[in-house]
Amino acid sequence: MSKDEIAKLEKAVLDMDENLARSTAEEVLTHKVNVTEAVNGGLIKGMKSVAEKYDKEEIYLPQVLASANAFYAAFEILRPHMIAGAKGSGKKVVIGVVEGDIHDIGKNLVKTMIEANGYHCVDMGRDVPIEDFVGKVVEVKPEFVAMSTLMTPTMKSMRRIMEGMVEEGVREGRKVMIGGGPVDKEFAEEIGADFYGDDESDAVAWLKTQG
Repeated sequence: MSKDEIAKLEKAVLDMDENLARSTAEEVLTHKVNVTEAVNGGLIKGMKSVAEKYDKEEIYLPQVLASANAFYAAFEILRPHMIAGAKGSGKKVVIGVVEGDIHDIGKNLVKTMIEANGYHCVDMGRDVPIEDFVGKVVEVKPEFVAMSTLMTPTMKSMRRIMEGMVEEGVREGRKVMIGGGPVDKEFAEEIGADFYGDDESDAVAWLKTQG
């Protein structure tokens, strides 16, 4: 039965069907399907396929947004149950998409998996002004900071956030990870970040190595 619901969640995302997404999410809870498996194998798998099609220009932004709406329709139902069952360190992660970029699907997938593994995310959202990002790190003093961008011009915002953290005296004692299409390990090293990951699985695996 669980495979049926997971497949239906993936279909709902691919078909941009919010109603199917909501009803299937309710079925997942009713039939006591493992929520994390449902999100990973259904919703996230579906959004990865959507992202791949978008990269290949097989679909366009309106379809991506419609699929994202279906994703969130189900995810908002399932999310509280993921967090409720999460076991982990409880350490804080300030996460956001840097200034100048409004693409947040990848960030949200990473946030989902981080929370599912027991970390507490402080989500700054997308297009976050540099001073706001740095200010939140000063306020929250998280163990981790996570930044993403899908645009080459906004990579400079990552650098400026790193510089701002140093200036405010909050760089030391916390780890920084970055991700997104145009960035790579070399850029992470260049700006002084601690880790670059390709996707949410990389992010979670790395966090777990940090205790």
